[in-house]
Amino acid sequence: MKHTLGKLMLFVLLTVPMVAEDFIHSITIDNFHPYEKEALLLNVEINQTNPNTVLFFKFDINSSDAYNIEQIESSYDNTLHHSKIHNRYLIYPLKTGKVPIHFTLIKRVTDEEKVDYFASGDRDDFKKLETKDIAIPLAPLVLQVKALPPHTQLVGDYKLHTTLKKTHVKSQEPIDMQVSIEGDGYPPVLKELFSLPKEVTRFKQKPQIEKFPTRANMHYKVHYLMAFSSTHTFTLPDINITTFNPKTEHLYTLTSPSHKIEVSPTNHDALVDNIDTPPLLKADWSWVQEGFTYLLIFLAGYLTAHVWRGQKKSQTKQKNPLKEKIEASKDAKTLLQLLMAQDDPRFSKPITALENALYQNGKIQLNKVKKEAVDAL
Repeated sequence: MKHTLGKLMLFVLLTVPMVAEDFIHSITIDNFHPYEKEALLLNVEINQTNPNTVLFFKFDINSSDAYNIEQIESSYDNTLHHSKIHNRYLIYPLKTGKVPIHFTLIKRVTDEEKVDYFASGDRDDFKKLETKDIAIPLAPLVLQVKALPPHTQLVGDYKLHTTLKKTHVKSQEPIDMQVSIEGDGYPPVLKELFSLPKEVTRFKQKPQIEKFPTRANMHYKVHYLMAFSSTHTFTLPDINITTFNPKTEHLYTLTSPSHKIEVSPTNHDALVDNIDTPPLLKADWSWVQEGFTYLLIFLAGYLTAHVWRGQKKSQTKQKNPLKEKIEASKDAKTLLQLLMAQDDPRFSKPITALENALYQNGKIQLNKVKKEAVDAL
């Protein structure tokens, strides 16, 4: 009888916290045994179950040097008495072995009177939402991360595209080249694609990274823009990038062939004046003009990328008048109203950050949120 009673008491102790809680939550990940840098899908669901109180939630994945985090979907329902959160993240483990992912969940309890008082404020009379904050302990998700095959450079499912406009140039004439890597996986950013002979001058800029979140992954387009010049014929080496697809456990190579660049030497005899004593006021200054022309051509490859970038920014500004309104927003409330009025899913991330700051007493940098909104245009 005592043994049975003890079991009954233990069952009650274990079940009371679950019954007394005001909400239910679910945190799931699609793979507990990934490879290093493999994209993992993390789903977070938090739903209020007690309609007799007013709740808000603040959820975060704790930062760590053992993984990177990308939020690809965010949904926050602030309906009083029925608060809900639905978030989706991509987790990229950066270390092998045991990697725990820790979380922070704050339950914020308040009432309708306090919410009404908070909502009555404006930009000149900002009022803080008064809540009772309760930290909810969450068990970490523990990954067992496998090492990548030796010499792996990229992780994911990618394709390589190379564009070279010409292979026959004059001495010091710039040769423009673009290499693009596109697909799903860990960001395909490399420090170097290939090495060059010392006599070849290379101009390059930081890779241009585009990312497009989907419901289950992140699609990347990375563009490498560069230019070369030389006084002699040379060869652009072939590109070989060892890539691993963790979904299929397949190792493959992204390749692009080498290109021989034929460089026509400068005819120096044409630049020399054979007349020792030319007539007065008829000196031949053509070598100055030609030398200046070569200098302009030499710099063209370097400047083209910067001019193109400036034109692109100018066109973007003309095509997106909403940018000026976003940058002119003076506070979080004004910016939130502006973004919500657009009814555009591209603004889901900044809207979530603003809602967390206004309704959950979270901290934000308004300028950073503005930049995220502008970048989404």
